Amino acid sequence: MKIVLAEKVSPATLAVFQQEPGWQIVTPDQIKNGLAAELHDADALVVRSAVQADAKLLESAPRLRVIGRAGVGVDNIDTDAATHRGIVVMNTPGANAVAVAELTIGLMIALARAIPRANATMHDAKWEKKSLQGSELRGKTLGIVGLGRIGLEVARRASSFGMHLIGYDPFVAPVIARENNVALVPIDEILKSSDYLTLHVGLTTQTEGLINQTSIRIMKKGIRIINCARGELIVEQALADAIKSGHVAGAALDVFHQEPLKDSPFFNLDNVILSPHIAGATDEAQEAIGIQLAMQVRDYLKLGVVQNAVNLPSLSHEEYIEIAPYIDMAERLGHFLSHATPGNLENIQITYTGRLATGKTDLIRNAAIAGIFNGTDGEGTTANRINAAAIAAERGIRIQEDKKEFTTGGVGSVLKLVLHSSDGDTSASATVLHGTSPRLLSYDGIDIEAPLTGTLVAIRNHDVPGVVGRIGTILGEQGVNIANFALGRAAGTSARSQRVPQGQAIAVVQIDVPSAASATAAVDALRKVEAIASVRLIELGKL
Repeated sequence: MKIVLAEKVSPATLAVFQQEPGWQIVTPDQIKNGLAAELHDADALVVRSAVQADAKLLESAPRLRVIGRAGVGVDNIDTDAATHRGIVVMNTPGANAVAVAELTIGLMIALARAIPRANATMHDAKWEKKSLQGSELRGKTLGIVGLGRIGLEVARRASSFGMHLIGYDPFVAPVIARENNVALVPIDEILKSSDYLTLHVGLTTQTEGLINQTSIRIMKKGIRIINCARGELIVEQALADAIKSGHVAGAALDVFHQEPLKDSPFFNLDNVILSPHIAGATDEAQEAIGIQLAMQVRDYLKLGVVQNAVNLPSLSHEEYIEIAPYIDMAERLGHFLSHATPGNLENIQITYTGRLATGKTDLIRNAAIAGIFNGTDGEGTTANRINAAAIAAERGIRIQEDKKEFTTGGVGSVLKLVLHSSDGDTSASATVLHGTSPRLLSYDGIDIEAPLTGTLVAIRNHDVPGVVGRIGTILGEQGVNIANFALGRAAGTSARSQRVPQGQAIAVVQIDVPSAASATAAVDALRKVEAIASVRLIELGKL
């Protein structure tokens, strides 16, 4: 085996490979004629973030079987090109969880005791003891948004300070939260009750701008906010304004919209601690990342075991071509149901019907789970078609799969998802028409056919006259064009019934969105209609 280490790694990382008899290890200082030439007969490539493993480079590596990324992000690797060439791409999620959690706790203490200001005044030869009286973490309520690896590490450490822990994460089982002394509560309760709020979620359409002018108004006066996750989770100007007004007592931020940070509304705020994205930058974390990656690459080359892959598992070209449309459909269906569960997710039931039930379904299963998780496990680790089931198991979420080879009706292959939560269930089914078109077939037991592409608005309403017209009017008023309008209602309901509410109905509207603001305004207006029970905006993207 030939392993090319394109960037510097620790001695312990190097030792993992050197222990294998007969393996040739090429270190960065041994690459004399360029990386492309060195990869001509290489089996594995190990990179960090500087080397660009693009399609052109991979053309020079006909024997390459695996690319290992020492870190989480794989933006510098062309994963599509790697998949096309049969190369597994691996990363190393979770290895820096302790480092991020420790910085989070450190920033909380620094906020509570104004340590940066105390240090600065002392260096200015000032003795401002009276103005530096702080507060204790003991007895305070810590709200944790995101209970993945990092969030749980924070919880374990904060518990030792005697803090009361509350958390929000729809994708963690209640038993996992209980084991870590975290009370699961709705997001609004997190905002209302927290003395300290720490964010440990990935960036999705649901989490972007989570801390904004509206959510800040809900927060307890005097709250302190810590963000070591993604800068885009916070509307920076809204937070700065709240700190200036005194509603928010302080913030500690390690991540920002634009990095490196050159201009910021936080620069002149004394009660804001800023650090240059260093949460995972410890010697121990970097060492752990390197060793973990080396072991993953070694195990794949020796045993064929795929760990933390970010692209597809091994399939024949013919098998992949046949199931690829259903993989995409499954992820779209999962995304459609994402955030639709009424409580914390405990169990995912997946039923394959028809031809789907006769083939390999691991990729379809994982694609559905990845869609449900909305592309993230909560802390930057991508939930994808390789690792989604493992992430579900880690979070205590059970996966149940059923296969039925024979269908009733005219559809040959149907996938049905049922999400069981602590407060109820939600379900949907879908198929692929004409070999390429993913279509929704039912939603919560109501038959409704709609495209699973583009931007959708899913609406639950009472089955009464005038609702459809009101929906169309509101969308039109906001300049939003309707591309497709699908309706369905529960069997046995009637618009002439005198019951209030008069049955259940569902609309799935595919829209053309002129701007994000217009879509948001339309959704806000729809939610004000008395006969409408709920509205969700879902971005599924184009085919």
